[in-house]
Amino acid sequence: MVRQFWSLTKRRPIMISKLEVVVTTRSLLSLLFLLCSAGLTSAADMEITPFNTFNLSPVVQIYGLPHDTGSDIVQPGAFRIGLNQDLSSNYTVNNGVHEQITLDGETYRLALTARYGVVARWEAGIEIPYIIQGGGFLDGFIIDWHNTFGLPQGGRTSAPKNRINFSYSKDGVQRLRMDSSGSGIGDIAITGGYSLYDESGTGHHDRVAIKGAVKFPTGDSSYLFGSGSTDFMLQMCGSMNSYSDWGSLGLFGSAGALAMSRSDVLSEMHNPLAAVGTIGFGWGPASWISFKAQLNANTPLYHGSSLQELSTSPLMAVFGGALRFPDDCLLDIGVAEDFKVGSAPDVSFHLGLSKQF
Repeated sequence: MVRQFWSLTKRRPIMISKLEVVVTTRSLLSLLFLLCSAGLTSAADMEITPFNTFNLSPVVQIYGLPHDTGSDIVQPGAFRIGLNQDLSSNYTVNNGVHEQITLDGETYRLALTARYGVVARWEAGIEIPYIIQGGGFLDGFIIDWHNTFGLPQGGRTSAPKNRINFSYSKDGVQRLRMDSSGSGIGDIAITGGYSLYDESGTGHHDRVAIKGAVKFPTGDSSYLFGSGSTDFMLQMCGSMNSYSDWGSLGLFGSAGALAMSRSDVLSEMHNPLAAVGTIGFGWGPASWISFKAQLNANTPLYHGSSLQELSTSPLMAVFGGALRFPDDCLLDIGVAEDFKVGSAPDVSFHLGLSKQF
């Protein structure tokens, strides 16, 4: 049954604390040292690869937007295992003539990914996310950060601290309301990829691949762990890396489409089709470190709204880099900002750990 309005106040809240996120973060970092031997590698040039992250706005992250936009395909018989951890802080309040929206809270997402090289050029995989929606603990830190650099607060200083309030009303009717914390499994996705082109030589490595995914409605849409829809995503991904005495230079990008069945969330406003894309570049001054930047974008996922949180094309920028450890172990570290205000979280922190076996 499609639900247009949720009130979660009668359900027992799950307390989300800083300790819970810190413990999970330490577990992720501990796994890094179990998987990788001590020291940094210096065997080969650093390849520039995309961040495995996406828009964590509460009303966007529930759909099957592409997370893996890399053009690499796992070699036959090999596994690539990944852990991606994202923590986002959302705060936006917007009032139109006939509608009002508040997105105030934090989303924590931990995703286990596994990709297997089936035969030459082909891979298959799975992504299993675990999501925490809560008031979090970042409000004070973000307020201090904005004060330090003279950035606008956008109403944060006058709002209750560390609360969760995801709500939307239109024409006097409450269409979305979520004000209790929760945690659980998100929407599980089956992924696949095919290499169209992979050519390397002295000083360069160029690749093109087709990647796709099917996301199933396994997450509880009343807590925004998922959308309640089955989503199909197909994209073309490409990358160019060149190597010189100055290090490695890389350019990457992707373009594709997302098709979705009927959503449980704002279903009368939901667009069943969306275009998706990424573009980015990076520089690796040494064989064990790189710096990179990336833009993630998609066409609007909703219609019939004058509010930028729903009606505009989301645009998110990610800045950071990567560290490469022995045994083909890679750690991505990134910070994401809403390049178009209100279309993505104020700030998101990303850690992505992957290793090939």
